[in-house]
This record gives sequence, structure tokens and C-alpha cells, in this order.
Amino acid sequence: QVQLVESGGGLVQAGGSLRLSCAASGRTFSRSRMGWFRQAPGKEREFVAAVSRSGDSTAYADSVKGRFTISRDKAKNTVYLQMNSLKSEDPAVYYCAVKWIVSSTSYVGTKRNEYDDWGQGTQVTVSS
Repeated sequence: QVQLVESGGGLVQAGGSLRLSCAASGRTFSRSRMGWFRQAPGKEREFVAAVSRSGDSTAYADSVKGRFTISRDKAKNTVYLQMNSLKSEDPAVYYCAVKWIVSSTSYVGTKRNEYDDWGQGTQVTVSS
């Protein structure tokens, strides 16, 4: 059974940091590429960050560049999103996503329809 389990969300003050984790199971993680998206109330789900199968290539939304870092640990079947300098525009439910079997080791996907499965989401709240 395919599972993506996110954790690490919570309440943080503006300027603070959080690290989100997403543990994947059920299929071959090493051949996958991963992404993080977020959805604020009343808005569409938007791309945040993505990492390639190899882990060497990453992509970020302009709004988070320089503040967020995506990484993956293949030994733990886990992808992380380190979020620093959190702002008032960052609160949302954050979702991790996976495209399980990819041939390219360097391609990163930035669109929702490029992913097969999604986690349940974790809430991030930023207080001013």
C-alpha cells in the first residue's frame, strides 16, 4: 500500500523555522522524484519545491527561493522541506507528492499533474 506521511507542521512566529518531513512507503523510493506543494484557504494548490530522483537537481517557487530547502534521504525514504524566515504569506496546508518511477535522474516536476500520489497534508501557521 502506497503511503506518504507528512509531519513537522505547526505554529511558528514570523521569521522562525520549521522542517517538514514526508516518509514514503509502498513502492521504490529510490526511483522516484518528489515535490512539495501548499494550499491556503480559498486558493489553489501551488508548487513550492521539488527534487529530482538523484537528489542533485532542485526547483523552487520564486516566493520561497533563498528561504526554503528541499532534500531527500534515500536510506530513510524521506523528503524534507526546511523552511526558514517564515513569512505571513507562507501559512497553508503543505502536501508532499511523489512520482514513483522516473527514468530521468535530473528532471524536477513543478506541476501537480506530474505526480502520482499525495500525502494527507500538514498545517503550517505563522504568527506575526
